[in-house]
Amino acid sequence: MFSIIQAAGWPIWPLIACSILALALIIERFISLRTRKIAPANLLQEVLTISRLTVPAPEVLNQLEKTSALGEILAGGLRALQINPRCSEADLRATMEGVGRVVAHRLERYLSALATIASAAPLMGLFGTVVGMIEIFGSQTPAGGATGGNPAQLAHGISVALYNTAFGLIVAIPSLIFWRYFRARIDAYLLTLELASERMARHLNTLRK
Repeated sequence: MFSIIQAAGWPIWPLIACSILALALIIERFISLRTRKIAPANLLQEVLTISRLTVPAPEVLNQLEKTSALGEILAGGLRALQINPRCSEADLRATMEGVGRVVAHRLERYLSALATIASAAPLMGLFGTVVGMIEIFGSQTPAGGATGGNPAQLAHGISVALYNTAFGLIVAIPSLIFWRYFRARIDAYLLTLELASERMARHLNTLRK
């Protein structure tokens, strides 16, 4: 592996840094976007059950808020009703939407960085290719004869060009695939949270009356 890095030359190091960063972001997103941390299956029904007659105590809401992103949104609506039992339905929805925007921003964290790596890696590989081509032309004799050039420098230039092109694609393709995967997963979570919030808003409206 180290021999490949040596053959690829110094332009490979930014690509290696990007690959390490991309791997770290992918692992972090896999950990953070687990279902039990975003929208546990039975949480909404449990909240509707315990708040069937009245708003739960503040301690219960604090615990609910820490369970998941969905719990955070539901606790926000319940807390708004607890603070002002006569608040309007529009105020309840606005409160839950505000919490939902914060949650959505947190779910999308680091996705832009992963998309940037997916876009920039091929360009960085192309830059390495250009550096390799410069070394290839630099290995030629002043007269331009290919046979009179420096074979070692010529071989090194070809290695730099090819390895950087390949490594740029190796970094970009998985980054793009995982970005699309996480994007679709987040969209599905946001839809689930939106539907749960709508149901909770109707439930809170009955408690308000």
